[in-house]
Amino acid sequence: MVRLNNNLHLIYILGSPRRYKSQSALAMLQLFSPLAKDAWSTPALIFALPVLGIASATVLDYLRQLVAPKRSTQPPEVFHWLPMIGSAIEYGNDPLSFFTGCRSKYGDIFTFVLLGKRITVTLGPKGNNFVLGGKSIAFNAEDASTSFTTPVFGKDVIYDVPNEKFMEQKRFVKGGLTMDNLRAYVGMIEDEVLNYINVDSTFQHSRSQGGEKGCGTFDVVKVLQEITILTAARTLQGKEVRANMDKTFAQLYNDLDGGSTPIVWMFPNAPLERVRKRDRAQKKMSEFYIIIIKKRREKWDNGFEDDVSRQHTSSTTSSWAFPDAAFPSFTLRHANGEMHPLTYESLRSLPVLDAVIRETLRMHPPIHGIMRHVREDVAVPTSVFADTTNNLSTHYVIPKGHYVLASPAISQVDEAIWRHADKWDPLRWLSDPEGVAEKAYKTYLNEDGEKIDYGFGAVSKGTESPYQPFGAGRHRCIGEHVRVGLLCWAHREM
Repeated sequence: MVRLNNNLHLIYILGSPRRYKSQSALAMLQLFSPLAKDAWSTPALIFALPVLGIASATVLDYLRQLVAPKRSTQPPEVFHWLPMIGSAIEYGNDPLSFFTGCRSKYGDIFTFVLLGKRITVTLGPKGNNFVLGGKSIAFNAEDASTSFTTPVFGKDVIYDVPNEKFMEQKRFVKGGLTMDNLRAYVGMIEDEVLNYINVDSTFQHSRSQGGEKGCGTFDVVKVLQEITILTAARTLQGKEVRANMDKTFAQLYNDLDGGSTPIVWMFPNAPLERVRKRDRAQKKMSEFYIIIIKKRREKWDNGFEDDVSRQHTSSTTSSWAFPDAAFPSFTLRHANGEMHPLTYESLRSLPVLDAVIRETLRMHPPIHGIMRHVREDVAVPTSVFADTTNNLSTHYVIPKGHYVLASPAISQVDEAIWRHADKWDPLRWLSDPEGVAEKAYKTYLNEDGEKIDYGFGAVSKGTESPYQPFGAGRHRCIGEHVRVGLLCWAHREM
């Protein structure tokens, strides 16, 4: 564009000059005339072009959301201002609040844009069952998770292998979680916790202030992360691992866990500090275990490998349970005031402590959502979701290439299901007059129901329960009994 005079502008469009004399065209062109002062090569124009491109994309995306006709088979889409970025900021800041707000506007099923990817969220027990109970040929966990799990765990394990091989790996690890092994772990965990308390500087300082029974303070999260790492190494990985591991490894696991955020999921190799920490930690942990594995192979020994998720869940739940349970009414003692003996059977028969752990897991689950990649178009049964806005039954279809996300965390604090859902109340598991908690727990365990063998032993699906602290379906955690036991033992000793 070149300014000729105050009343006429010459515009070159596709190489042909066109004259505009209308006042509206003149006003629009005069807006950009300063940029044309030094023609197209000016830095100002070079800067303006991408700005104009972004502005145009934003306007077009805005109009698409408001004006463009929508297919009746598409779930409602969460409105957003920025194309590509979508709802990443709101979702990243507080996923559960974001889901709750969207639920009030759109119902139990809706789609939002996350850094260019379209995520369809299905809430409620039926929504959880729809995703977690779906077939892997339609809803695939490997496609959804490998971008951020492979840099953490390494190649050829977990989600970096086909599902059938992953199930074989789970079956291998599950061999170390038999009842006989769990009974043997009790003494080991007790020794580790007591040794930590007796040796660690945190507790030595409290004793120096008030004798052996003196009071003091400690960082609950940090301490329980360290205890979890040490007890897991002792029980699940073998003597060589524990002998060469100290509490500083907890920070390495933290750094690995830090590589599981939405931004890293989208950009696994982004130049971010959390990504650099993840990679350094992964390298150190790999080198540590490779040395031990080589020694074991030389001795023809066997052992079991731990995973970051076990450390994350156990330490997180313990950290929440400590402050929540710090009340005189919750005790681990017999009625006569004596402490329970530490055996597997006695720890499994502590109803109050068990209720504390269940309630903590209900209110503070370790993850906010579980995602799957959609490999083929999937119709949503009308019986599962309805268009509650118009009171019409609507057949939705989740297109191939989208992602689906279930959030058991939302179901676990749903006011429509739980009485005083936002209140931490372990007694609901002991004397709930409506029986909601007990029914939810029985549905989750489904001990008398159908069992399915996904490749690592028969398990109950548990996908229809509003209480799913360890996931459900084929990717249900195989170490949930170990985690609950660890929480009980740690609380008892501390």
